[in-house]
Amino acid sequence: MGADDRLVLNGIDAGTGAYLAPSVGIADLAGYLRDGAPPVGSQALRRRRHDDEAHLGVAWGFDPDDLSSVGWGVVVAPGTDRDVLDAVEPLLRLREEQAGDRFRRLEAREGESKDDFLARHGAGPGVVDPRKVPYFLLLLGSPEQLSFELQYQLGVAYAVGRLDLPDAAAYASYVAAVLRAESEPAADAPARHLHLFATRHPADTPTGLSSSRLVEPLVADVGERALAWQVTADVGAGATKERLLDLVTSPTGPDVLFTAGHGLGGETATSQDVAGALLCQDWPGPLGPAGPISPDHFVAAADVGTGVSARPRVVFSFACFGAGTPRVSDYPGIGSAPPGRSFTAPLAQALLTAGALAFVGHVDRAWTCSFLWKGLSAQVMPFSSTLLALMDGARLGLAMESISSRYAEVATELTTRLAESRRLGTVIEDVDLVGLWTATHDARGYVVLGDPAVRVAPRGAAGLRRR
Repeated sequence: MGADDRLVLNGIDAGTGAYLAPSVGIADLAGYLRDGAPPVGSQALRRRRHDDEAHLGVAWGFDPDDLSSVGWGVVVAPGTDRDVLDAVEPLLRLREEQAGDRFRRLEAREGESKDDFLARHGAGPGVVDPRKVPYFLLLLGSPEQLSFELQYQLGVAYAVGRLDLPDAAAYASYVAAVLRAESEPAADAPARHLHLFATRHPADTPTGLSSSRLVEPLVADVGERALAWQVTADVGAGATKERLLDLVTSPTGPDVLFTAGHGLGGETATSQDVAGALLCQDWPGPLGPAGPISPDHFVAAADVGTGVSARPRVVFSFACFGAGTPRVSDYPGIGSAPPGRSFTAPLAQALLTAGALAFVGHVDRAWTCSFLWKGLSAQVMPFSSTLLALMDGARLGLAMESISSRYAEVATELTTRLAESRRLGTVIEDVDLVGLWTATHDARGYVVLGDPAVRVAPRGAAGLRRR
């Protein structure tokens, strides 16, 4: 990229039909960043980057796929209602049976940082010692109670998920789905299926890139290697609202669904509970008529209503605000102002209530730097590795290690380059500075909603072709 290049931004304003933010000049953004602070938790990220050279987030000698070895814990938000605690109790009893004496019930304190939380439970920074704090952690509460920041920072070393649903009945429905999945005999499971769904709108650079540089390479890579799975895709014209709803609700739908496209945002999206809704191919694109986005063009929580059963066990969505919207954006001054409160995406909540075991998505904006890097060909390995691990029977939180490692790597490089610039006077090119900064915040924005210990298949189920 040259100095005159501009960043490609994802996301559509539900109220206007326009992009949530105009394109941003790289030189302009670089000027803003040069005096900025290093990424939050940069020391922990440096440690994680060093640890990655030898092993995963948990200390050597523990089996990260065995709950009796690495443990499982629930982190309860202050003031959690008793009926919610009662609703999740069957899940906690199951995990206690599986984790034994490495099961923990932990309580968070209001406004507590990651370091303070861990220290209060006898754990320091660095690799995980599950004898002190379990490797698998389920945050029970909204991001107003247990912040997205806490989830990001714990996720550097731990396998973290969040369960934040509208009411006790929704929690009970989710728990029932997990218990059913855990009790399903492996031999009775149907043939397993991954489906990738990607929009490609006319004259729309973001979806042109995400379809051709993310989804199509993923179809090729995962399809070639996961020999025991059926891998199918809808890219472009077939990626309609009707098709997406069929994938979600049909008894013949996929076990794992991966989507790529625009998420909805802006004031209208927040007020109408459609923030993070998935825009489908029905939308005519940026050259179509201006005005509010029609509900006929997107899938939102209202489309997954009472009585609907979600077929996919895990939904992974590349879309702005797909998992949630933060109180304060990681990208200040870019696009509309944040809503002033943090919340989990209603569509993700609806899918978890309807039977999905987990939703993996993005908090805040999603960027093309997730899969494009410094002029190289498509870089999809973090996504590919996560999908293949999940398909091969890994627990979801463990499968997410590839994405956590990317966050640690790019954040450490950003911190190092900034420190060298200030100490030694070395010059960071605008394109490098902006690329590292956006990649850092983009990588940390992927979160798990649901229990991070769920699986979609028995261990070794993918029939992986080794390289």
